[in-house]
Amino acid sequence: MKSIALVFFFLLSGMVQAQLWQDNFEDALANANAEEKPIVVVFSGSDWCGPCIRFKKRILDSEDFKNYASENFVLYNADFPRKKKNQLPTDKLNANKSLAEKFNPRGFFPLVVVLDQQESLLGKTGFDTKKSPQEYISLLNGFVK
Repeated sequence: MKSIALVFFFLLSGMVQAQLWQDNFEDALANANAEEKPIVVVFSGSDWCGPCIRFKKRILDSEDFKNYASENFVLYNADFPRKKKNQLPTDKLNANKSLAEKFNPRGFFPLVVVLDQQESLLGKTGFDTKKSPQEYISLLNGFVK
């Protein structure tokens, strides 16, 4: 019985984690409006950008960030993978390109943009290797007035 409970717990944990990041920006926007939360958009190159990979591992995958973000932000990853096996569906790639034209025209990676529910820019930042997850959370909160 304990093993069944453990399996159930891990399945639920995985579902909660999977739901942390929205699958498309329109869903992120709808959730931000429904939940009255800011949107954190992360522009990344998940399979080629070294700083993006380190940022994900050090900050985004940290328990502190995941726990805080699940309660306070709506998250969307505007990813631009290069490897053929990681290519995005055309509609998602076009949506990410549209977001990049609007919020990341210079193509910085990683770039984190904080938006309100009307898609107004509240702030943007990159990855500072010296910041802890808690310091990064404070930085993002500083953009939200």
